Amino acid sequence: MASAAIFSSLRRQRSPTLEAFLAPVDLTDVGLLQTLTALSSELISAYSGKKLPFYQRKNCKSLLRKIQVFSVLLECLLENNKNRSRGSSDLPFTAFLCFKELYLLLYRSKILLDYCSHSSKLWLLLQNHSISGHFHDLNQEISTLLDVFPLKDLKSLPEDVREQVELLKKQARKSQLFVDKHDEMLRLKLFSFLNEFENGGVPDYAQLYSFFVEKLGICNPRSCRVEIEFLEEQIVNHEGDIEPTSSVLNGFVALMRYCRFLLFGFEEDDMGLRLGKHKKPKRGLISQEIAETFISVPKDFCCPISLDLMRDPVIVATGQTYDRAPISRWMEEGHCTCPKTGQLLDHTRLVPNRALRNLIMHWCAARKIPYDPLESGDPCVECFPSASPSRAALEANKATAALLIKQLENGTQIAKTIAAREIRLLAKTGKENRAYIAEAGAIPHLKNLLSSPDAVAQENSVTAMLNLSIFDKNKGRIIDEVGCLALIVGVLRFGHTTEARENAAATLFSLSAVHDYKRQIAKEDGAVEALAGLLREGSPRGKKDAVTALFNLSTHTDNCARMIESGAVTALVGALGSEGVAEEAAGALALIVRQQVGATAVGNEETAVAGLISMMRCGTPRGKENAVAALLELCRGGGAAATERVLKAPSLASLLQTLLFTGTKRARRKAASLARVFQRCEHASVHYSGFGVGYAFSGNSAAARDSTFPGDVSVSMSISVPVL
Repeated sequence: MASAAIFSSLRRQRSPTLEAFLAPVDLTDVGLLQTLTALSSELISAYSGKKLPFYQRKNCKSLLRKIQVFSVLLECLLENNKNRSRGSSDLPFTAFLCFKELYLLLYRSKILLDYCSHSSKLWLLLQNHSISGHFHDLNQEISTLLDVFPLKDLKSLPEDVREQVELLKKQARKSQLFVDKHDEMLRLKLFSFLNEFENGGVPDYAQLYSFFVEKLGICNPRSCRVEIEFLEEQIVNHEGDIEPTSSVLNGFVALMRYCRFLLFGFEEDDMGLRLGKHKKPKRGLISQEIAETFISVPKDFCCPISLDLMRDPVIVATGQTYDRAPISRWMEEGHCTCPKTGQLLDHTRLVPNRALRNLIMHWCAARKIPYDPLESGDPCVECFPSASPSRAALEANKATAALLIKQLENGTQIAKTIAAREIRLLAKTGKENRAYIAEAGAIPHLKNLLSSPDAVAQENSVTAMLNLSIFDKNKGRIIDEVGCLALIVGVLRFGHTTEARENAAATLFSLSAVHDYKRQIAKEDGAVEALAGLLREGSPRGKKDAVTALFNLSTHTDNCARMIESGAVTALVGALGSEGVAEEAAGALALIVRQQVGATAVGNEETAVAGLISMMRCGTPRGKENAVAALLELCRGGGAAATERVLKAPSLASLLQTLLFTGTKRARRKAASLARVFQRCEHASVHYSGFGVGYAFSGNSAAARDSTFPGDVSVSMSISVPVL
């Protein structure tokens, strides 16, 4: 018999109950008959008359007629047995077993009818053959059930009821698969629109209106939004195992989005345009934009080392999966074991996990999370056809983008706000989308909304800029647009909402990925000051955006003075004690102190040394690496006072010794160099005199290469340094 699992594509909040899989136990004849009677009556009343689903109406009617016959049979038997106990019942045991099977059949019928009622109209059309097959399977089950049902043994059954059951038995045997021709014609027409986009054309307005509004009854923007969200949900729920394929479904999503604006203009839909009307997704770093999924990424999609969403999942010798960059770094540091299991690695080959990567791409696409897989020189790493957008989807999205940009240029304020929101959503996925949206001229019009007094318009426009900036060529378009950078900084400083200010910081972070733009961003009036302020007082996500932007800016040597005079150095020092941003803050400080003026400025911060020492004690491996690098450069260029403060730091000797044996390759090298700095200090031997047996450092070639102090001297110290 058909399994209830075939209807698993129902929305998750409508998952089948346990009754769909288990027959009732410990019920008397009367109890079972009462349960079946109630269930059959519920189905008949729920779907009688005009309550039938929009599609599969004939199959639904046929199934309900069969259930009505069972309902009549059950009522008669219940009337005959209501005053009898199980022991005196005239219900044969074979009939009792058949009725337990009928219980499962009725629940599967309920699942299928609910499925047809609650699914989107487009989805039901696309699944027309499959759903018709499920109705046929239920008819086959009914036929099998009636073949073994002991109708002759029910002596008290009225003759007219007996004849109805006999007739139902004959009809069930003759039952064949029925595919509604009207529904099938609609399905083929739907595909014809997609094919038109596939061939480079654009469907006619009159035909689209006739099909979607008059025939399907999709009459407003809200209905369009429901259709889009349902299709996107199916792409995720089926995890790539779906017919039509995900790329085809993405084409229908794009078609529906185009029709939403072509047919209904720029009316407000159920998403709302006023603050507080809809739940706003949390935003953040460019690699996530973002979405509430920041805290709900499936565990299997996260790298066990970095805990971030994997961009390039690979399989190691033990069968575990990691992101390529973290596991490569792990191996480069000399480790020969699996980080998760501790097993010895037989080889260091990394095999791309294509299946997982495909699932991650589908998951991100359905939630409109930017996901541009990292480029790789490995010829095995490729884009998957099933995850790539079809030409129909691209052409439909291009047509939609043209409508949106036209409204950005000439529409009303509400229309501009809606257009900015839709461009923001459209630019969340796929570099193709980001490319042609910018090529079509969206950036100048989005720029004008950055200074809008409407908070929602401003927030959507700056977030659209953020999403567009993920595509490298668009970074140049944004920077080259006169006044655009100044307006983004303006949103960062004076934005109407916290989300707008945070996304402005994330946009600066994205733009600063290009080295030539780092100086230009830092020179923009108020940019660095605003990032420093966000780092001091922002939300956890805002601090993350700010510190990563400051880190990028600090990699340009010309920005050091601006970082100091704007208060960014003070903010970075303060961030050393903030969970989530301390690692990046230490990295930025390690870059700043490489210059004399930067080392002096950091050395003048009272809490800088203590913060870096704390990072060495409790930070992540990369955080410890950044902290010891910053301390080393601070001793080299921060002057005698800064060096003395480092030397007098509590427990530094033990922390260095621990780092020399357990740190990353770079951290061990920096720790060894810092130990050599101590050798050249007059009071080093006094300060560390009580820590045990010393070791000579002159033979440590790795430390020697990292040191900038001439005249290396072999001096005994209590910190043991391994030869790297």
